[in-house]
Parts: sequence; C-alpha cells; structure tokens
Amino acid sequence: MKSQVQVVRHADVAMIEIDNPPVNALSNGLRQEILKAVQGVMKDPAVRAAVLACAGKTFVAGADIREFDGPPGEVTTGDICRALDDAPKPVVAALHGTALGGGFELALGCHARIMAPDARVGLPESRIGLIPGAGGTQRAPRLAGAMAALDMVTTGRHVPAHEAMKLGLADEIATDLRKEAILRARALADAGHWPRVRDLAVPPCDRAAFDAVVAQVRKRARGALAPVAAAEAIGWALDLPFDEAVARERAASLALRGGPQSKALRHLFHAERVAARMPGTNGHVPAPWPVKHAGVVGGGTMGSGIAITFADAGLEVTLVEMSDEMVKSAKSRIRAVYDRHVKSGRIPAAVRDERMDRITFSTHLSRLSDCDLVVEAVIEDLPTKQDVFRHLSAIVRRDCILASNTSRLDVNRIAGVVDAPERVLGLHFFSPAHVMRLLEIVRADRTLAEVLSTALALARRIGKQAVIAGVCDGFIGNRILSRWRQQADYMLEDGAYPQDVDAALEAYGFAMGPYAVADLAGLDIGWAGRKRAAATRDPRARYVPIADWLCELGRFGQKTGAGYYLHKDGKRQVDPLVNELVERASAARQITRRKVPAAEIQSRVHAAMVNEAARVLAEGIAQRPSDIDVVLVNGYGYPAWRGGPMHEADRIGLPVVLERVARMYEADGPGWEPAPLLQEMVAAGKRFADLNG
Repeated sequence: MKSQVQVVRHADVAMIEIDNPPVNALSNGLRQEILKAVQGVMKDPAVRAAVLACAGKTFVAGADIREFDGPPGEVTTGDICRALDDAPKPVVAALHGTALGGGFELALGCHARIMAPDARVGLPESRIGLIPGAGGTQRAPRLAGAMAALDMVTTGRHVPAHEAMKLGLADEIATDLRKEAILRARALADAGHWPRVRDLAVPPCDRAAFDAVVAQVRKRARGALAPVAAAEAIGWALDLPFDEAVARERAASLALRGGPQSKALRHLFHAERVAARMPGTNGHVPAPWPVKHAGVVGGGTMGSGIAITFADAGLEVTLVEMSDEMVKSAKSRIRAVYDRHVKSGRIPAAVRDERMDRITFSTHLSRLSDCDLVVEAVIEDLPTKQDVFRHLSAIVRRDCILASNTSRLDVNRIAGVVDAPERVLGLHFFSPAHVMRLLEIVRADRTLAEVLSTALALARRIGKQAVIAGVCDGFIGNRILSRWRQQADYMLEDGAYPQDVDAALEAYGFAMGPYAVADLAGLDIGWAGRKRAAATRDPRARYVPIADWLCELGRFGQKTGAGYYLHKDGKRQVDPLVNELVERASAARQITRRKVPAAEIQSRVHAAMVNEAARVLAEGIAQRPSDIDVVLVNGYGYPAWRGGPMHEADRIGLPVVLERVARMYEADGPGWEPAPLLQEMVAAGKRFADLNG
C-alpha cells in the first residue's frame, strides 16, 4: 500500500505531504504516519526546517468520523501537536481548501501558517456534538483572542483567509502557497527563533463581556451540550496553565464523543450526505444538464428569496411578476436583503451590486424563453399554478426544467399540463429561501433521472441540503407537520394553552413552539388550506376549531398584531382572549380540562411524528428513515442534537413509541391508528436504523 505521507526535500527544507483522498481525513493510520514523518525530519541533520502540506483539493478537513464509534487510536492529533511543540526545527503549515477540526489543530501546532487566498479554517466539532481535543480551544485564543475563539468554536463556522489574517490565525496569504511556506520555514530557521503558540499569553479580555457571551451561548444551545462545553473550554485558556487546560479539553472531548448527542449529530452528518445522493443508479449517476440561466415566476417573499439564492451562486436570473408595481416591490425586497448584508459586513457593496446585476426583472413570461430552469413561486393554488405551467410550456425550450415551489400540491397534476412532463419536478424551498438550508426535491411519476440529477447538482451549487421526496399532500415535511400539529391542538382542548405547548417544545430543543411559528408564518395560510380540505375531511375525525375562530376574528398572527398571541413592539404576549377560546373549545367537546405536563406534550408530539413518518416510509414518499430526520431537523426546527425523530425513536425504543401511539389512538380515534410498518418493526425487533441502508 502506498504511504499516505511523503517527505520530499527542497534543499534544506523538508516538505511533509499528506495524501489521503478525498479530504485527507485524519484516520488513525494517517496520524501514525504523520507523527513518524515529523519525528524523522527532526532527526535528519540535513534538514533545517519543514513544511506541512497536503495533496489534493484540501488540507486536512478533519478527523475520520467513521472511527468515532470505536476507542481512540494509538496516535492522537494531540500527540502530533506535542511533537511539533517539542520540535527542534521550525514547521510551517501550508493551508489550502479547508483546514478544519483536527486539521486546523495540526496547523495551530506549527510555528507559522500560510494560507491560500480561498482557504478556510475552523474548529467545527460542535456541529457533531464534540469540542476540539488536541488543544484547539487553547491555541486559538492565544492567537485570535478569547472572544474571537469563543465565536469560532461555539458556532463551528469556517473562517476565510482574509479574516484569519485579521484575527492572527494566519501569518501570510500566498498564491504560490508552497513556495512561500518554504521561504517562511527557512527564514524562521535562519532567525533561530520559532515561537510556539502554546507559549503565547492570551490577549487581555474583558471578562464580564466574555461571561455575558458564554451566557448567551448557554441560552442559544437549547439543550445542546457541545457549544456549552466549548465555551467552558475557551474559559480555561483564561484561567488555567496550558497543559492542565489541554488535559481537561481532551477529557471533555472524549466524554462527549461517547455520549448520545454526538452519536445523534454524527448520524445526521452521515444522513445528510446519503440524502443528497442520486437514488437507484447502481453507481451510474446520469450527467446533470447545464444550468446557467434560471427563471423565477413570482417575486413575493419566496420568489425573491429563490432569486437571491440563485444570484448568490453565480447564476443569471430572470424574475417575472404580474405588474410593474409588483416588479418594483420584488426588486426593493431583494435590494433590502443585500443592503442588510452590506451593513452587517457579510459582503462588500461591490458584491451586492454584482449580484443585483445578475437579476433581470420583467412582467413578460416570454423573457424566460432561453432559461435552463424555471421555478414557479406563485400563490399555493393548483389551478393558478397549472395556468402558469401551461404558459411556460409554450415559451421555454423542451429541455428547460420546470419546477414548482409548491409546499404540498400534486406535482403530477401540475406536470400533466406541460409538454414533455418528464422535465417537471418540485423544488420546495423553505422560507426565507435564501436562508433556510433544506430543499425538498419532489420527484413526479414521470420525472427523468437526468432532471433529478440536475436538481441534486443545483442543490449542491446553491448550498442547499437536498432530500428527495415522492408526491403526496405535503410531501415529507409538511405531511408530518400537519399530524403533530393536530396533536398539539388536541392538547389545547385537553387542558393546555398555546404558551404551555410552545414552552414544552422549546424545552425539548425547538427554537420556537408551533403556535409562535404559526403567528410568524401567518394563520391565514393554514386557514385557506383547511377550507380546501373541508370536503374530504373524515367526519369521524377529531377537529379542533380554535385556529379557525382566530382567523374569523381577523387574527392572522404577527402581521395583524394578534394571533395565538398579542404582538406589540416586537414581543409576543399571552392573550386572555385566546385562553378563553381554548376553554370554549374544551367545553364544546365536553372535555374536563386538566394540566397537561410538558413531558406528555413532548412525547405525544414525537409519537405523532414517528407514526406518520412510518406511513410516509411505507408509501415510498421518503427513501429512508434518515431522510425524514434530515427534513425535520433542517426544515422544521427539530433539535439536531436529538438526531431527528426517527433516530430519537430508536434511542427511546420502538415498543415504547408504539405504546404511546396506541394511547393516542384510544383517545383520539379514527386517523390515529398505529402505522402498520411501526407495528411490524416492533414485532420483528427492528429499529429504523435497519432501514437506512
């Protein structure tokens, strides 16, 4: 087997090159080779300095996550960093691509860091429920300061080269990366001095301000352990000697690694990558069609967000609205988003102007004639969408992909009005489209494999997490949402109030409870859907009228100042009127109200999710249970550290979940029967993980 580490001499400087495709992940075997190479270079009398670099598209992009379920390896990243600390010769890191996690810790262990202009660094371990374990929480504050390190480590964000320079995490940005790294290494050797990061003092820090940010981290974590542990570890850099703090960091990292939260987040890490793969190709993925010019029909909140998403990814965009006034509104809406980005420092004004120039506005569908892809984002009404698609079918090329942004309508019926319906699918963006990460790709019955492949490639290009869904009312996410929202409504009649349900689910880890979300989204949207579905509703099914009563009173949420809550000065307040309506609903159903404990609210909501998800799986709407976890976490606020409802069901035990579903059926009647797939799995002693493949 070819060695994963090569040492190449450049006169008196040794280049230690790591080559472990595709991302140079730090497996145990690779760590052993790196340590051996470092030790060998340090003993070579002909070598005065060294450069640590990587082959391929990136520097070390992190640890090999596949090894995390086993015991720590013989050689740790910390062992290599200690060897670098003790090195009698300077070592310079040459960073390109992404230097993340253990990869960036290796770079921090070196005596200087040279970055390519497009390189990024970061310590994103909190995203998989961990904290750095090789001194990252101790070295980063010594270079960048405690506040900057606190932000990096608790958010896990990637820091671009120009910011890394500003923070002191990099010493130079170079286009000829290896040449400059060799020169820097030789200069350090000539100077006879190469400062170790571990020996630097942490720059002075306003401790009160630091503690205030740590308090904010605790609040934002909503039950997640890793960000809080990361913040505590940065605090150790202020309070403890380096070696003691590193030992604590290592112990905390190992404890988290074996805990349920990290396992749940690692499950999601894998699930997100599997969800975005092309299905049923036996290794042969059809080549995606080129997409250079995208059209958007509709310039409201959703259409504008989609246009921004495309423009940000470098596509030419044509946005069509019905009137000049609506075009003006759409342009103003998009401009306002970019202006906020400029004001916050996310992008310079020149980038804003460049992206705005990519978007052409028009009132004529004919302007979409040369588009490679057109996304319809008009009102959620089937006849209206079909009318748009009929017109588009007569205008665009036959190889132009036509996509609907519908959140629940029948994509097959939309495709049925189009010439060449095999080029039609659903692209369900989540609002705001330029912010939310999830993209449900809805595969219609006749959608070509090449069209699906193009949608998946587009999702990667625009930075979205794709999940493929089949056609049904609500697809994966909204179908499951509608069921657990029903259980939440039942609990209002049983004895809870909206604020009780919201508080219980926020305590569970949701960013917002369902009634706060409903007020934010607008109650009129759901009201229109319920009116459409009234004719097909099972008359035996339990129906809660509270939301309808609120809408009849003109209470549509934040936009009207009242919904489930009163909204004043940007704050929501409990409204006694809503409590009265809730109590009226209980009386109408002759229910004696009782206190509904938070644990019951949480367990009933979760059981409702899992039961409906089992039906979604059995019908083939979702390909695998882990896809459902990806959807609920990325689109609906399910706490990521729980891994998603299906992973959580496995952790709890499917027999326990089935028992909860059976109790709901006994209490709530038709429509709440236990899903046959859930019953079959319990009988067979299986877990949802067994179906992930």
